[in-house]
Amino acid sequence: MTAVTDAGTGTPRVLASWYATGRVDLEAHRATHGSLPVPAKRDRGWADRFVQELADAGLTGRGGAGFPTARKVGSLRAGRGHPLLVLNAMEGEPASHKDRALVTSAPHLVLDGAELVATAIGAGAIAVCIARERTEMVRGLRLALSQRRGPDVMTVPVEVLDPPGRFVAGEESALVHWIAGGQAKPTFRPARGVPLSIGRRPALVHNPESLAHAALVARHGAAWFRAVGTSDAPGTALVTVTGTVGRPGVYEVPLGTPLSVILRQAGLSRPPGAVLLGGYGGAWIPPALLDTAYAPAPLAAVGGALGAGVIGVIPDSACGVAETARIVAYLAAEGAGQCGPCVFGLPALAGDLAELARGAGTTATLARLRTRLGEVAGRGACRHPDGAVRLVQSALGVFASDLAAHARRRPCPGWNHRPVLAAPARGPGSPWR
Repeated sequence: MTAVTDAGTGTPRVLASWYATGRVDLEAHRATHGSLPVPAKRDRGWADRFVQELADAGLTGRGGAGFPTARKVGSLRAGRGHPLLVLNAMEGEPASHKDRALVTSAPHLVLDGAELVATAIGAGAIAVCIARERTEMVRGLRLALSQRRGPDVMTVPVEVLDPPGRFVAGEESALVHWIAGGQAKPTFRPARGVPLSIGRRPALVHNPESLAHAALVARHGAAWFRAVGTSDAPGTALVTVTGTVGRPGVYEVPLGTPLSVILRQAGLSRPPGAVLLGGYGGAWIPPALLDTAYAPAPLAAVGGALGAGVIGVIPDSACGVAETARIVAYLAAEGAGQCGPCVFGLPALAGDLAELARGAGTTATLARLRTRLGEVAGRGACRHPDGAVRLVQSALGVFASDLAAHARRRPCPGWNHRPVLAAPARGPGSPWR
């Protein structure tokens, strides 16, 4: 892991123990953060106070959706039964490394948050899901679990599971479906707020970073959490900076830090050709927008989003059309194959982009691509096709002049160069179970 302690303002929080000690054991964790504030057994008001503290802190999910954590936790407290808390450390996004960095450098903070949330909702167990290819993460988490002894550690049972590491397998409904014995494919939900369940058992899915922040809020309170960031986007966030920068890696930054400041800390020495925000289902922005604050509202105003917490940089010598084509081909291959947009729409988009990238397309190809975007958007059983559409739509704007040249069979000189933002190859017959 490559990271820094300061990306402009503030100091590390969820990565504080790593920077202070370079160790990941429970003793070092306690030395940095103190004991876990375990509620007394008869303190029936603790869960209400904890959820209210999360609400006052303004903590939102760091997994991509940005849903208020207090509302998500509170929705399970209102139900019946003993829910299952699912810790989603799948990180299927190829460009992101923040979950891996957090689970391997601050496992006890993540587990603290999981135990607190599990206790607040009355969960009977915690299921930690890590893609089966990430063996080093599994080993590290099992070691951390073996160290968790003492009066300041809760006793909610924890099981480490290993779903297949497909791109969409970490989508929360896909994860719950796999735990229930099905394939790791998303299930249809008319809205994200529809509760998840395994049989009759409610399920709450949270990502490692959100849980780590929740553990810090429980220790230090809402006012402390809001001391950095902005009024409408408080706290810090982990971001993976990748591509053509001198110091790629995972950075913890206060929300609201300008993109240009983050990229300077990551070793960007010259203006880029373009920047990809949010990951492979995110959006391209041009260099002129790099003074934008890294926070939900400012990014949305320029067509971006926090998404998977990725800032990908390509140089001006790279071909943005080719980079987009390769990513969309990967997304098409990673579709769940459950509906028309994944089965037909994404491969068609990938095909059009591949033609344009190598200079074999025409203005008719470009027009057809635009038409197909409208036919795919919003029609998938899950949101995977929408991510691909968002990426391509942003490319149509940021790389407009390049696309026009490609459509006249004059591709960029770098169209067949080595990819800057590479996507992993997936062999035929890769498992879904």
